[in-house]
Amino acid sequence: MACCHDELTVGERCPRCGRGKLYELPSGVEIRLDGQALLTALRYEQEKLRCSACGAIFTAPLPPEAGEEKYSARARAVLALSRYYLGLPFYRLEGFQALAGVPVSDATQWDQIERLANDVYPLYNCLYTLAAQSDLIYQDDTRMRLLDLLLENARLRAQAGEGTPEGRLGMYTTGLVCIQGERWIVLYLSGRSHAGENLSALLDHRDPGLDKPLVMSDALSANELADEELIQRCYCLAHGFRQFKDIECSFPEECERVLHDLGAVFKHEARAQAEGLSGEARLEYHQRYSEPILTALKSWLEKQQTDRRIEPNSSLGKACQYLLKRWEALTRFLQVPDAPLESNTVERALKLMIRQRRNSLFFANTYSARIGSVLTSVIATAAEAGVNVLDYLVALQDNAATVMANPERWLPWNYAQAGG
Repeated sequence: MACCHDELTVGERCPRCGRGKLYELPSGVEIRLDGQALLTALRYEQEKLRCSACGAIFTAPLPPEAGEEKYSARARAVLALSRYYLGLPFYRLEGFQALAGVPVSDATQWDQIERLANDVYPLYNCLYTLAAQSDLIYQDDTRMRLLDLLLENARLRAQAGEGTPEGRLGMYTTGLVCIQGERWIVLYLSGRSHAGENLSALLDHRDPGLDKPLVMSDALSANELADEELIQRCYCLAHGFRQFKDIECSFPEECERVLHDLGAVFKHEARAQAEGLSGEARLEYHQRYSEPILTALKSWLEKQQTDRRIEPNSSLGKACQYLLKRWEALTRFLQVPDAPLESNTVERALKLMIRQRRNSLFFANTYSARIGSVLTSVIATAAEAGVNVLDYLVALQDNAATVMANPERWLPWNYAQAGG
């Protein structure tokens, strides 16, 4: 809001000294903060008149700014952000709205969320296809609970009795952070499938003429593809570091060597990132400074094993074997430009779904889990693009027909040019 002088204007004599003339400076800024419910309401009382002869009722029209719908596009966007970014369960928001004097039931919230998901689903499909073309993909899983799958598990266990239940019992949310240059696409998929299966399905949409993508993950078997030849696998060096950090108190001398060397490599990576080195320059930098350290470390680890200085079945022996068995994938950054060292990127992305799991405990069914994954994916991708996510969700709803027809024009990084 612009605040202007009531009595003074540019060009007038100074009221204090009477000698100089007033000229304009850049405006000063003061901020005042207020609070309100996440959803607010405006009550319209429409005058009604009835004819004493025929009984006809004449109701005064609503003003144009009232709109045609009870719930606005912004209200639906706020609901989506509160549920899938803040992690507020519907019932908790229902209670908060009641305290603020604007009650909105959890069932009504779900109806509005479902409508928003229908409007953004074409965009999600577009993001999914684009993600398959990425040069670098981070993948990982986290646990999730899905009520109808929990009931299915109970039924399978009851049928098996004391035996082993047939079929898969696990439930996962997979996070895929797909990077193409400066653009990041964050995808979430919830259900029975683990990260390896979800990534395989994504790569089915990849242009066969493209080079193999770099894929970073930890070394769990759930991350493996049925055909690992489709990708260039990178394993997280930070996980290898933690293998030794966890047992440092039991094997201080041996762990000190490994932790020191790997720590030096991470310092080189931090310096390369700070200097903004290109992929090729970063590769050359690591080959010059990190490769000698890692080559010497590998020789030392192998010598510990061949000289039988380490019990193979001890925690130290297993930690050494973890590094040696996966050495090529752990040191992919020494052969391929832009290959990452660790998987922290996707682990940070999964915090959105972990927050929802801790607050809401479970999804009701596979359909609600699908809607949650779609909306969280769009929200996270828009956040990575640096746009105003609330305004973006409103724009997608206001232009739902054109989003359906041309979703590629409504991606977070170009929707402003499309009219958003």
